[in-house]
Amino acid sequence: MSDWRRYTEISRIAYFSMEIGLTTEIPTYSGGLGVLAGDTIKSAADLKLPLVAVTLLSRKGYFKQTFSAEGWQQESDVDWKPEELLELLPSKALVNIENRDVKVQAWMYRVKSPTGGDLPVLFLDTDIPGNLPEDRQITDHLYGGGRDYRLKQEVVLGIGGARLLQILGFQVRKYHMNEGHASLLTLELLNHHRRPVEDTWDERASWNVAQVQEKCVFTTHTPVEAGHDRFTYDMVESIMGEVIPLDLLKELGGKTELNMTMLALNLSYYVNGVAKKHGEVSQALFPGFEIHAITNGIHPFTWASPYIMTLYDKYLPGWANEPELLVRVDIIPDQELHDAHAGAKAYLFQYIEEITGVRLDPDILTIGFARRATAYKRANMIFTDKERLLEIGGGKLQLVFAGKAHPHDNYGKKMIQEIRQQADYFGDKLKIVYLPNYNMDVASRLIPGVDLWLNNPLRPLEASGTSGMKAALNGVPNFSVLDGWWIEGHIEGVTGWSIGPPSTETTTNVNHSDEDVKDLYKKLEETIIPLYYKDRAGWIKLIKNAIGKNAYYFNTHVMMRRYVTEAYLR
Repeated sequence: MSDWRRYTEISRIAYFSMEIGLTTEIPTYSGGLGVLAGDTIKSAADLKLPLVAVTLLSRKGYFKQTFSAEGWQQESDVDWKPEELLELLPSKALVNIENRDVKVQAWMYRVKSPTGGDLPVLFLDTDIPGNLPEDRQITDHLYGGGRDYRLKQEVVLGIGGARLLQILGFQVRKYHMNEGHASLLTLELLNHHRRPVEDTWDERASWNVAQVQEKCVFTTHTPVEAGHDRFTYDMVESIMGEVIPLDLLKELGGKTELNMTMLALNLSYYVNGVAKKHGEVSQALFPGFEIHAITNGIHPFTWASPYIMTLYDKYLPGWANEPELLVRVDIIPDQELHDAHAGAKAYLFQYIEEITGVRLDPDILTIGFARRATAYKRANMIFTDKERLLEIGGGKLQLVFAGKAHPHDNYGKKMIQEIRQQADYFGDKLKIVYLPNYNMDVASRLIPGVDLWLNNPLRPLEASGTSGMKAALNGVPNFSVLDGWWIEGHIEGVTGWSIGPPSTETTTNVNHSDEDVKDLYKKLEETIIPLYYKDRAGWIKLIKNAIGKNAYYFNTHVMMRRYVTEAYLR
């Protein structure tokens, strides 16, 4: 028996995600969704949960980000060689795309844990001799191309992935769809579980919807109607043909167009949002469905900096697999915690100088902001009143930004350019850095090395916000709008600070931007800056609270235990 076949000996949870971020060297992710998926798989390995993950190979990655002289984002392909990092499995599946057979193969990566856990991740690939040139490119670019390219990718992921698992001999007890991109797997399951009926006129009864529902779990991450993948039925018929009868597909996926989220909602017995607030927002968005909430987390061992990890190993042995031990952070001496953060900060500043040529001052309060550059994240909100910011932070603040805009998002690119131009405006009075090509490696340097983590999205559009959890794990307090996970993690002045009013809305009809900006400036001036510079013991207490009251709970070990007990074991 080939070594990989041992993974087929037990029944597993099949975890499907369009993107998975395991390491920087495997660039099959764009941001939070993919990194969450990678952290989910790592915690599953740590906990020895029977899981197999399925994703796309993305041979040319998402993109590599550089900047022109004018500060405009430029994109290029990521050059990586799957054969150097992954194992090609022998079997192939066929999917029908535009009325022709397209071959799909799988590359395998093994996620191995120090606990002895060992899980396979399958990366689907259509770059196979015999496929047409245009079909060989389907798995090239993550989120690349137009709507037709996206649908073809989702056919490969959902239908191709489900077929390959069966061909390879995997026993699947549940299918977990991480976002709606994977929901076409339900159509493959409908075909697989179709039953004969004696009354040929009752064709609807042959499609065993209930049996498919019993096998599927769906996690939605998108809190706005416009963010869910939709395809016209003309495009669906042109690309997919008739996988199931069109009238049944319309009944399950939407009358006027195929809504991938609606398809997943109708064919899953357990549905959840990724924070308590997001569950409420999703419930309002999709009335009639029961939507639960399991708050996202981060993988502790992946995201703890070497400096803080050394302290945890010394004072809280076993923390990586029992992150609840972090609640005992008070036993770590203040000075050692201060020194560990100073080490992480020096490591970041050395990297910044190497990459950008800018030398930052380690004694100055440094704020970090890094996430996808898109309008609702409001990365440039802190610059709303430049003179006020300079009055508050001149000589007392440094700002470090990072993040990519989608190649088609010109507004996001413009926002990045404007932030980069602020560095010229403020000069040495308030130093600003925008790090290029934000990825897992850059994040592992940036997040632990800043003093304060800023997050100011437009409510209620932050589904969860895992970067803030990574900050808390490293003793970096959050300064954030009350949205996503921060509603649950926030204790004012204890674990960090809020920006703006309490979160009561479930739609974007109310915009609190003016209030948010005023509150941001007020708390920086009156509370945060004085605490940092005048009360070192108070700041260290804040660091310990971030770890002991946030990081102990907001991690993927806690999250996965909830998925097991609330979703998988039904």
